[in-house]
Order: sequence, then structure tokens, then C-alpha cells
Amino acid sequence: MKILVTGATDGIGMETARMLTEEGHEVLLHGRSEEKLANAAREIGNENAGKYVVDLSQMADVRSFAEAVKEKHEHLDVLINNAGVYNAPSEKTEDGLDIRFAVNTIAPYILTSALLPIMDESSRIVNVSSAAQKPVDAKALSGEAELQDGEAYAQSKLALTMWTMELSHRIDPVIVAVNPKSLLGSKMVKKAFGVEGGDITIGADILYRAALSDTFADASGTYFDNDRGDFGDPHSDALDRDKRARLLEQIDTMIGT
Repeated sequence: MKILVTGATDGIGMETARMLTEEGHEVLLHGRSEEKLANAAREIGNENAGKYVVDLSQMADVRSFAEAVKEKHEHLDVLINNAGVYNAPSEKTEDGLDIRFAVNTIAPYILTSALLPIMDESSRIVNVSSAAQKPVDAKALSGEAELQDGEAYAQSKLALTMWTMELSHRIDPVIVAVNPKSLLGSKMVKKAFGVEGGDITIGADILYRAALSDTFADASGTYFDNDRGDFGDPHSDALDRDKRARLLEQIDTMIGT
């Protein structure tokens, strides 16, 4: 299978890419640094893996990313939207957005939407969510209000989960949101919370299963909570069809679709 993993240069993303590569799948790697991508390719055991250096905080770059993938590949079996950010030196992007919403919510939506032409009902989209979910402030989503790191991160992950569930009614591929497990030992967790965190292979394993296992074959529009080890309900706003539709309409308006 041909599988694209965003945020594949460290942590859960790289470990997931390693597992998939070891199984013989063609894994396309995304990262922000050419050097880190080259290192990741060596780490996963395939220096010739397809590599894409993209800053997901820049919406124009995300669109170019999608076009570059489509130019080289006629079909994509799995898209794993794993890249995420909790805090950054600058909280505002060049597009005027909060970087958490830009990277965690809007970039994966643009990438997913743009790659749909090379996906079909046999394809899967796995969106990495979080147990941290809080009601979305529409002004914060559009960059008109500022939030603290934890609040922005939690809102961005609920927004991701909401559009995942809403999009499941509109597209052919299976699309799911997955909380890989709280406080795993990723670079983001260590930087944000100052703790070593748990074994990242726990998170990689559930992303691997979401991408390939029969358990997720008919699970489109669902939320898998790996803190529970099972499917479950996300924040209640993600179960509200009207709220989901309004959120998606706002994002579409923001990105000009």
C-alpha cells in the first residue's frame, strides 16, 4: 500500500512510518526539515522513501504539497494526518491564524480535501486527535482571538475531530479520528509538559491498526480513544451535526473553497 504520514521525522509519526515500512508498504514522509527527513528515512530503513519538506503552518505550502503528491502518485491508499503543534516561538502564522489551528485543524483539512481525487472507497484517512478537546471559539479559529497554549491545542483537536466526523458523510474513503493515548513520549509532549511520557510505540500501533486493520474498515466517522483502548464518544460538540456543519462552513470560507 501507498501511505503518506505527516510529521514523520520523530515520535509517533516516525515510529508509525517504521512499522509500515517494515511491513513492506511504500511510505511517503513529510517533515519541516530536509535533514530531519533524510535522518527519518534512514531510521525507518528506506533512504529512498518519498520525502516532502513542507511547513504546514503556511496554507499555500499545504496546497503545493498536495499537488506535488498528486503529480507523482495516481493513487493513495492511506493518509495519516499526524503532524501537530502545541506551542511555538510565534503563535501567529503568516496567514494570520493561530498556529495550533493552522497546523492541527486547517492544514490537514486542506491536504485531505486536495488528495481526495487520488483516493477512493478503499482508501483511509487517519486524523490524529487528542483526549484534550474543548469547545471551539469561532474567533480563535479565524485568528481574531488569542488563546493560551493548552486551550488553543484542545480547541484545535476538537475542531479536527468535528470535521473528521462531518466529512465522513460527504466522501468515499474511510475517515477516522484517533486519540493515540495521552502523554506519550513525543517531542511535543516533552516540550509542552516537561515529562518523558509513555512508550510512543503504543500510539504508533493504534495508528498502524487504524490504517490497515479490518477493525477500522467500517469505522468511518468514528473516534477511537486509545486511553480506553476502544471506540468511544469525543466531546459532545463533535456529535452535534449542526455545530459540525457550521465549523466546516467556517473553514471552507476561510480557505476559499
